[in-house]
Amino acid sequence: MNAVVAKWQAIKAITRMDKPIGTYLLLWPTYWALWIAQDGIPSLHLLVVFTLGVFIMRSAGCVINDFADRKVDGKVKRTQNRPLVTGAITTTEALTLFFFLILNALILVLTLQTYTIMLSTVAVFLATIYPFMKRFTHLPQLFLGAAFSWGMIMAFAESMGKIPNVAWMLFAANLCWTVAYDTMYAMVDRDDDLKIGVKSTAILFGVFDKRIILVLQLLTLMLLHLVGDTLAFGWPYQLSLVVCAGLFTYQQLLIANREREKCFNAFLHNHFVGLVIFAGIFVEHLSA
Repeated sequence: MNAVVAKWQAIKAITRMDKPIGTYLLLWPTYWALWIAQDGIPSLHLLVVFTLGVFIMRSAGCVINDFADRKVDGKVKRTQNRPLVTGAITTTEALTLFFFLILNALILVLTLQTYTIMLSTVAVFLATIYPFMKRFTHLPQLFLGAAFSWGMIMAFAESMGKIPNVAWMLFAANLCWTVAYDTMYAMVDRDDDLKIGVKSTAILFGVFDKRIILVLQLLTLMLLHLVGDTLAFGWPYQLSLVVCAGLFTYQQLLIANREREKCFNAFLHNHFVGLVIFAGIFVEHLSA
C-alpha cells in the first residue's frame, strides 16, 4: 500500500499536479481565444475538450521535460528532488506515462474537425521538442511560447473553420508574454545553468535581461490592444490592459535585483495577468 502511495506521489510530482501555475499559464490564453472565437458563449463540448486538453498536455510536457533533463536536474538546486533524479520513477515509466497522456489528448482531439486534428500534430511536436531545445539554442523559451500559444490557433480553427488575423495577433501577444515570464523563471536557475551548460534567454540576454523583459511586456500590451481595436472592444477589455500594465510594473520591481526568490515570485505572478485579461474578454462579451 505504501508503495502505491509513493508511486502516486511521484506521478503527481512529475506531472506537476501539485504545482498548477503552468496549467493556469496555458489555460488562460486558451480561454481568451475560445471566448473570442465563440463570441463569448463557448459550447460545452469545446469548453470540456480544450480545458481537459490543457491539463493533459501540460502534464505530458512536464513529463517529457523531466525525461530530457534527467541527467542534469540533480545538479540544479531547484530540481534535485524530481522523481527521475531520486529514482521514484524510472525512465521507462516516465515515457509510458507520456505516451498515455498523449493518447488521451488524441482521444479528445478526435472529437473535433479534421482541420483541427491536423493542427493538433503541431501542438504535440512543439510539446515534445521544447525540453530538448535548451541543449541547442539559447531560445528554448521561444519554443515554449509557441507550444503555449498553439491551443489558441486550434480554438479559432475549430470555431470558425479558419485562422483569422486576430488569432495570429493573440498568438504573437502570448508568445511575447511567455518569453517574458519564462525568462524570469530562467533567471532563478541562471547560475546553475551556466555551470552545467544549459541554455536559456536569461543567459542570452545577460545584463539586458530586465530591459528585454520590459520590451516583451510592452509588446504584449501593444498586441493585445491591437486585438481589442480590431474587435472593437470597449472599456472592460481596455481596463484589463491597464491593470496588466500595473501588474507588469510590479513584476519589474520584483526582478530589479535579480534575487532568485523574487524572480520566481514574479514568474508566479503572471497567473494574475492571464486571469485579468480573460476577465476583460469575459465582461466585454457579457456586456455586448
